[in-house]
Amino acid sequence: MVNPNPVSPSAGFRAPLLRALRPHQWVKNLFVVAPLVFARRIDDIEAALRTAAAVLTFCMVSSAVYLFNDLVDLDKDRAHPVKRRRPIAAGAVAPATARAAAFGLAGAALAGAVLLGFPTLAAVVAYLVLNIAYTMVLKRIAFVDVACLSVFFLIRVLAGAAAIPVPPSSWLLACTLLLALLLGFGKRAHELSHAGETGEAQRDVLGHYRLSTLRRLIGTLGLLTTATYVAYTQSGHAQGFFGTRYLALTTPFVAFGIHRFVGITRRQQTAESPTDSMLRDKPFMANLILYGVAVLLIIYLR
Repeated sequence: MVNPNPVSPSAGFRAPLLRALRPHQWVKNLFVVAPLVFARRIDDIEAALRTAAAVLTFCMVSSAVYLFNDLVDLDKDRAHPVKRRRPIAAGAVAPATARAAAFGLAGAALAGAVLLGFPTLAAVVAYLVLNIAYTMVLKRIAFVDVACLSVFFLIRVLAGAAAIPVPPSSWLLACTLLLALLLGFGKRAHELSHAGETGEAQRDVLGHYRLSTLRRLIGTLGLLTTATYVAYTQSGHAQGFFGTRYLALTTPFVAFGIHRFVGITRRQQTAESPTDSMLRDKPFMANLILYGVAVLLIIYLR
């Protein structure tokens, strides 16, 4: 039988393979940078270079995971109105090419982590192993799947702290966990709202969620995340370490960003994920940039 979507031997190494790596999702690896910023080490050249290497390592390992996930979910993706356009599902990248790229990227990430030290290597290995378990089993268990997504963000922060190295702040970990849970449940709400009655056919776990429950959780987590961030800015730890109380002035940016994200999860979207929607949302991105500038000014140029 003739393949209706033939793939030339070199086609996978052009744009389709790059799209399959999902470079737009690398924005999540900015969590690796958080310890550098909040430890006031951004002007430390060695620490900045090690952080950059850790970010590159997580870009490689996360892309390897995305390729692995697309190979495992090939049939599901082909039934999805948006995911069927992914390069592997659409036939633009051959499965053999995707497998080779996944192994190559995972190997490169592990090699890079070795150079950064054992704690960073342990974080990358934990990220890789947990992602494999998530793809094969855990993503089919309601609430456990979102817990895994949250742990992925925590691992990024821990890896960033290990790369410098600095001890991770309990406040930073708490804010990361709450924000990650918000993003995880928001992702499921976005998928359920978009998929409707065909949700379970596209992702097994969606049949175990209710949109009303997800929206209540998202609202609660939004408030908890904002409140925890405010408590952090007013804590003795933050005021003593940064030498200023003005970090609280960045709270409106956090509140607006969460509000905007919640709105994105409630709208009918053609985007594949909330990350795609956020990156296309000009008010959200402008707010994120202003938040980053404000934090840097307050912490470093107070």
